[in-house]
Amino acid sequence: QVQLVESGGGSVQAGGSLRLSCTASGYADSNADSNYCMGWFRQAPGKEREGVAFISTPRSILNYAASVKGRFTVSQGNAKDTLYLEMNNLKPEDTATYYCTISRSSSCSFRPADVNYWGQGTQVVVSS
Repeated sequence: QVQLVESGGGSVQAGGSLRLSCTASGYADSNADSNYCMGWFRQAPGKEREGVAFISTPRSILNYAASVKGRFTVSQGNAKDTLYLEMNNLKPEDTATYYCTISRSSSCSFRPADVNYWGQGTQVVVSS
């Protein structure tokens, strides 16, 4: 059974930084020879869920939403079962619940409908 567990959310002032982590179990080892995508989505109150940042396996191709490019960095641990999101220069509009995801695809999609596995989410609040 695939399980994704996020951590690292919290409250920070605008301009600050946070690092989110996601531990994935039940997927990486059994799909070591497959193409798949790990990434982060977020959902702000009253808004639709949106793709934020992605990294493909095994080629490690990175994709970012325009709103976070240059401020956020996505990376994986060596064992490919841990995902990180380094968030710098945070803005109030980054306030949202952030979800770790896995998609069984060689290309990383920003569409929530293309995600196969979701974590429970971790909340990020950025105050002005």
